[in-house]
Amino acid sequence: MNERKRGAGSRYLYEPFEKAAVQIEAHEKIFDARWDGLERRLQTIENMLERLDRRLWLAVYGVVGFILTQGALGLMQFTNL
Repeated sequence: MNERKRGAGSRYLYEPFEKAAVQIEAHEKIFDARWDGLERRLQTIENMLERLDRRLWLAVYGVVGFILTQGALGLMQFTNL
């Protein structure tokens, strides 16, 4: 009867909820840490892809420049004959 007057109820009634809340908070912290790590790795991959893209375009421009130079040299030799 004293328990009813206090309104506290059984500790077995509230403890599982308190433990569940602690577990949920722990899972949220782990999830946030993993999410931050994933975002960091994705940013690294994006940076690497941007550098690769620049290198590929540089190679393409180099090849086009070489071909145009060879064409111009060929035209100059053709006109000198």
